[in-house]
Amino acid sequence: MNCPTIDKLSQYVDNLLTEQELVDLSTHFKGCKDCKHIVEKLNEEQKLLKETLQTPVLPDDFASTILAQLEPYEKQPKKPAWKRRMLFAAGVVLAFGLSTTLNPSFAKWVGGLFATDQVDEGLKMASNAGMAERVNREVTDQGLTLKVEDVVADSSRVALSYQIVNKKGKIQDSYIELADSNNEIFASDQNGERLERVGIGWQDGSEYGLIEFSLREQEDLEEVNVKFDLVELNGVQGHWELEVPVDLKERNKFTTTLSLNGVATSMNGVNINMKEVRFAPSSSELLYETSYTKEEQAKVEEKIKHLEEKFGEEIANSFTNYGTAIQYHIENVEKKAVYHHNSFLEGKGHPSDSGVLQGSGADMGKIGQVAWNESFVPQKEDGKLTFVLDGVVKTVPSDFSIKIKPKELKNRPVSFEYEGNFLTIKEADKNLKFSLRKSLKPIEIENIFTIKMEGGKEAGSSDLGAWALVDNKGKAFLTYQSGSILDEKDENDRYKTNFDIKSYDIDEVPEELTLHLLSVTRYEKAGDKWEVPLYK
Repeated sequence: MNCPTIDKLSQYVDNLLTEQELVDLSTHFKGCKDCKHIVEKLNEEQKLLKETLQTPVLPDDFASTILAQLEPYEKQPKKPAWKRRMLFAAGVVLAFGLSTTLNPSFAKWVGGLFATDQVDEGLKMASNAGMAERVNREVTDQGLTLKVEDVVADSSRVALSYQIVNKKGKIQDSYIELADSNNEIFASDQNGERLERVGIGWQDGSEYGLIEFSLREQEDLEEVNVKFDLVELNGVQGHWELEVPVDLKERNKFTTTLSLNGVATSMNGVNINMKEVRFAPSSSELLYETSYTKEEQAKVEEKIKHLEEKFGEEIANSFTNYGTAIQYHIENVEKKAVYHHNSFLEGKGHPSDSGVLQGSGADMGKIGQVAWNESFVPQKEDGKLTFVLDGVVKTVPSDFSIKIKPKELKNRPVSFEYEGNFLTIKEADKNLKFSLRKSLKPIEIENIFTIKMEGGKEAGSSDLGAWALVDNKGKAFLTYQSGSILDEKDENDRYKTNFDIKSYDIDEVPEELTLHLLSVTRYEKAGDKWEVPLYK
């Protein structure tokens, strides 16, 4: 994965990304200090915005007064959206695929939150298999009660449903702020070591909230102790402290593990080394490693060295994120694909997943070498699954470049084609940006040099990565890229795309400059069919 753009990181801070984008970014943050630093700065700015732009409190009768002045209208049913807040440690983010189709008030009669469609299919299946336990632990302060109702746990994760109830017994909004508060929710193992991979989900109008801890890559866990240490609920200051012990010794017996060590192949410059597959009641996990082949590694390192000499180490390595990955699907005995990973699915302009719960990649210390752990919704019926390799993914250095004259673009846009990307550079100029700063002069105006391009992308074509700008005096500038690849096609049957390339260091618009593409991600289909049985 290439380094994300400033806009993408800002969307991450604002919780506007999809589950898969969150997974991809969490994987990237583990090995990229630059992006982690930018996220910290964005969080600081967001906090300042909250402090500076406080929302005034409206009178209690505001809603009723306004509604009384409106004309009657026919109410349309609206399906509430399940909201997610992902917190991460060690580069892992939990990803929920959650929706709601069952009235939450009915849940308590049929098994609580885990009997509804508010949770993913894996948790529902684990609950139906008897893995849910009613705990009913609660703590009360300042007229509010925090109640943990049910726990679903196996070797892959621990999930808890909770409620917030006022002194009249009325269910309150289940949102708990963790990122920007002194509230803490964490879990520890039998040795007191913290497991800080926590995700929280809530929904307007629901009676429940969800707390989930990933136990992936945790070995020999016998028990988990989940602790709530909250100092604010629903805007009320207080202290709600609660512990929920979860015994895993018996639950671990429901997990089966199949070693795949020794199963490996190489394809198009990428090594694939399968490790193991685990089947737990709430998820199925696949562990494997990818890396450059020896020959590909040498070529990549040589090209990186050339880029460092040409543009400097900071620019050549900041947002390039050279690496390896794979595309695959998993099929059942009927040869039907039940899971897809990094696949170009019909109608999608970019690689996507199907049936995936969460995923992570850990840098193994060498360029391109990654340990992957991906989990999927378990199959409802026992059956023999087979891994099928569809292709490999490589992010490697690029030598593509194109010259532009910024002041002439308005009348004479510059078009180019590169590996299935057909783009037109339409604008290159300085734009004003207003931002809040903690100073005597809170409004600061920044001039940002921005290059705008748009066009189309062929299905399965390469993704353009990081760029560098070089002016007519030979000075190189670091850039930040943002953009989108739509699922909508243009008149040439290509997926519509648009990109912005920004630089904060260009004082004056140069007469001429050169754009250098530093990295490109290529998707190369498997020539021969390579299958790995995921059963004994």
